[in-house]
Amino acid sequence: MHRCYLPAADFASPTLTLEGEEAHHALRVMRLRAGDECEVFDGAGKAARARILVAGGGALTLGELRPLPPLPPVAGITLALAIPKGGNMELIVQKAVELGVKRIIPLVSERTIVRLNGKEAAAKASKWQRTALEACKQCGVNTLPVVELPQSYSCFLNREDIPALRLVCAILPESRPMREVLETARTSGQKDAVLLIGPEGDFSPAEYAASMEAGYTPLSLGPIILRVETAVFMAVSSLRYALDK
Repeated sequence: MHRCYLPAADFASPTLTLEGEEAHHALRVMRLRAGDECEVFDGAGKAARARILVAGGGALTLGELRPLPPLPPVAGITLALAIPKGGNMELIVQKAVELGVKRIIPLVSERTIVRLNGKEAAAKASKWQRTALEACKQCGVNTLPVVELPQSYSCFLNREDIPALRLVCAILPESRPMREVLETARTSGQKDAVLLIGPEGDFSPAEYAASMEAGYTPLSLGPIILRVETAVFMAVSSLRYALDK
C-alpha cells in the first residue's frame, strides 16, 4: 500500500488534503485514484489508513481515516559518521533509517575525502533527508529521522545534546569488545546512544584522543577491517538488538 508523508497531520479530522510533491507522486507515479486506499504518516510517529475521496488538480482529499496503532518503541540511536566517498552516504542513510536510527549527523574529519562548501553541504543534506523520507515510506517507519547539516568533527564533539552512552568504533588496542560494552549498556537500562564512525582512512590518533576526552568508549567490531557502510550496519544492528525492549 502506498504511503504518503503529511507532516502535522490531524488524524482526528474527517478529511486531510495532500498537496505538493507527495500528491504529485501519488497521482503521476503511483496512479492513485478516487476510491483507492493509502497510508499517511506525519513523521512524528503517527499514521493512519485512509481512502482517497477526490484525486485531481494536483491534490488528494483523504477521508475515512483509521488511525493505526503506534509502532513499538525502539532505541534512540544517533549515527554520527564521517562522510564517505562516492554514493555510499545515500546507501548508509537509507539502511540506517530502515534499522531505526533517529538522527544522522554527517561529519568532516581530518581524513574525510569529501569536502563541501556551505551551499554544497545544504544541498547534500537536503538530498539525504529526501533519501530518509523515501526509506520511511518504503519500510513503514512513521518517525522521520533528521539528517543534519554536515559539520566539523571538533564542533560535534563539543555538543551537549548527545546521549550519555557514547560509542566510537575504533581500531585501537584499548577498544572494548562489542558484546561486553553492549551487555553493560543493556543491563543498566540505557535506551539512547550515539554511534561515532570514521572515514575510509579512519580517525587520526588525535581525533580518537579527543573523542575519549569527550566521553566516548572505543568499541571493537572484531578483528576484520570493515568498510564504512558495513561497520555502520553491523554496529547499528547490534545496538538495536542490545537496547530495544
